[in-house]
Amino acid sequence: MRRLRAWKYWPWLRDLALIALVVAGIRVYQQRNLPSGPAPELAGQDLKGVEAALSEYRGKPVLLHFWATWCGVCKAEQSSLDALSRELPVLTVASQSGSAAEVGAFVREHRVEPRVIVDASSELARRFGVTMYPTTFVIDAEGEIRNVEVGYTTELGLRARMWLAAL
Repeated sequence: MRRLRAWKYWPWLRDLALIALVVAGIRVYQQRNLPSGPAPELAGQDLKGVEAALSEYRGKPVLLHFWATWCGVCKAEQSSLDALSRELPVLTVASQSGSAAEVGAFVREHRVEPRVIVDASSELARRFGVTMYPTTFVIDAEGEIRNVEVGYTTELGLRARMWLAAL
């Protein structure tokens, strides 16, 4: 009799395993062209007109975040990035979002806190294989990509990834 009761959970467990498999497959597909290992070089001007480069962050982990002004998920995630940037190094790249003036207006209106490089031609995004927004890289102190996320990530998730990169 006991054995029969256990079988009543089988459809639920089967469905849960199927959902996990689909989610894992989507993640693999989303990250298929993204680099691993040493981070490609990244340099450009921030909104203040100052040269910004990923190499400036050597010696400490940095969160590199690609986003777009038209991206709803990026807007939803912005408060997490703002909070993180108050304590940890965060460099963001606004791609497919227009000129520096247009991105600057968006940044002021939405009170975006992290440093922003404007990637009007999407050259920096291409170098990193970014085709979907937001895409976030966690790069360790030696310049190695330790984690890549495509899509929304919570503040806690970002903090955990940065903490792991510092180990």
